[in-house]
Amino acid sequence: MKGTNLGEFEELILLVIGVLDTEAYGAAIITHLEEQTGRKPSVGAVHSSLNRLLEKGYLKSRTGESSASRRGRRKIYYDLTASGQDALIRTRELRNNLFSLIPNISTE
Repeated sequence: MKGTNLGEFEELILLVIGVLDTEAYGAAIITHLEEQTGRKPSVGAVHSSLNRLLEKGYLKSRTGESSASRRGRRKIYYDLTASGQDALIRTRELRNNLFSLIPNISTE
């Protein structure tokens, strides 16, 4: 397994895949990222991150059925692995811990 540190964009992708659940495929991931963050990620950036997350063992992929609307091509769906879920939990705990150490900041 490759290095396990998560970059911010990788973290966002994992979060979106968790939200989309069984419907997480490339175009849906990009659309949800745009809606939730206001960013417009390129297809290449998303696919590069997906490949890195697969290499790290945080995702697994599965192939869907082909369709006429996709000219016979199959969608590739992504699912969080247990390691991916653990990485998100560790990241959240780290961020929450660091945030709580900032003096004079209101959480309201």
